[in-house]
Amino acid sequence: MTPNKRHSLEEINQSVAVPDVYQSAFWQKFLAYSGPGALVAVGYMDPGNWLTSLAGGAQFQYRLLAVLALSILVAMFMQALAIKLGVVARQDLAQAIASTLPKPVRYAAWILNEVAMMATDMTGVIGTALALKMLFGLPLLFGILLTIGDVLVVLLFLRFGIRRVEFIVLLAILTVGIIFGLEVARAHVDTSAVFRGFIPNSLIFKDHQALVLSLGILGATIMPHNLYLHSSLAQSRRYDYHDPVQVHETLRFANWDSNVHLVAAFLINALLLVLGGSLFFGHTHALASLQAVFHGLQNSAIVGQLASPLMGGLFALALLITGLISSITSTLAGQIVMEGYLHIRLPLWQRRLLTRCVTLIPILIIGFMVGFSDQAFEALIIDAQVALSVALPFTMLPLVALTSNRNLLGTHVNSTGVRILGYTLAIIISLLNIDLIINLF
Repeated sequence: MTPNKRHSLEEINQSVAVPDVYQSAFWQKFLAYSGPGALVAVGYMDPGNWLTSLAGGAQFQYRLLAVLALSILVAMFMQALAIKLGVVARQDLAQAIASTLPKPVRYAAWILNEVAMMATDMTGVIGTALALKMLFGLPLLFGILLTIGDVLVVLLFLRFGIRRVEFIVLLAILTVGIIFGLEVARAHVDTSAVFRGFIPNSLIFKDHQALVLSLGILGATIMPHNLYLHSSLAQSRRYDYHDPVQVHETLRFANWDSNVHLVAAFLINALLLVLGGSLFFGHTHALASLQAVFHGLQNSAIVGQLASPLMGGLFALALLITGLISSITSTLAGQIVMEGYLHIRLPLWQRRLLTRCVTLIPILIIGFMVGFSDQAFEALIIDAQVALSVALPFTMLPLVALTSNRNLLGTHVNSTGVRILGYTLAIIISLLNIDLIINLF
């Protein structure tokens, strides 16, 4: 395969050296290839995931753990296809889709994906603003406006180079995981009930609210921007794409990297759902909100001995960390989409500023219309996650089709089984979304 003339994310493409494929040990290769999976995984634990997981636990205890586990398995499958497209075809998903579409359809696809990017960014804005309110008492309006400044955070991180950014993000994931592990460990969880939650059940077909939350979990777990992002980040390692052995090794370790970090993201989301189910199930649906969880963690009448200002503070700190870190991945994904569909290249700080300003418009309009309340904005997070789930088939279907193209993938083309599974998953998600829309209206 010859590389695409216009490299995806030029400043990152083939920027990280990897060990010799024939002489290096497994762990050396794994460490060298490890990193892109962390950047992708952080998108699976943003404030949108927090709210849908906490809401699922608070309203249905542990019964949606099966949905979360299934979502992660689907995510692993789809991310593997995105990796294969990037490594073998040397194109990101936006470039590959755009090359097959006439101009009007390409523009329409770009608009759809920009809306998905805005929905992703919206969850980060609201989550960061809520965390600032919890930690420092800032009004939501001020916190929302302050998020414009995270452009500086993105710039600061990216100046370190992609390898250091990967390390910072991995450290953030570990920090958040430790925080929630500590809180769940003190929550006296019924472990047998947790394990039963992983057994699939018919709840989502009987309860409309369970369906909405399940689609929210699905949209928060398998997000379109992560598929675009991974297809580009997989090209950051410096390997000889003419050597079949090196291509095979790159695919192998890129998938190891992806799956290990997705398991970490799954554990964090499962901890959130278990936390919501252990502490707030049976109290009130209002406790599914982030602000209510923050206050609940300090209220001994609700959470018993777990209650303390420290527990609430750690919860808010973890929310702030994930809100800020997710801005890095949404910036990179937004640039990939713009470059691929429109062939427009902007400096990352300009792309970040553009995305954030566009995102703030609907947030501020809604705020001035209904008031800057926690409940209104957290409902907006769940709506954004459902919107991502609705947009997902328009990303999944082209990805399956492209990786099933022998002219593009050669010997790495999808097998018949993989192709059928990919299309089946996209169709099932589409049917669930149609059912959701019918029920909503």
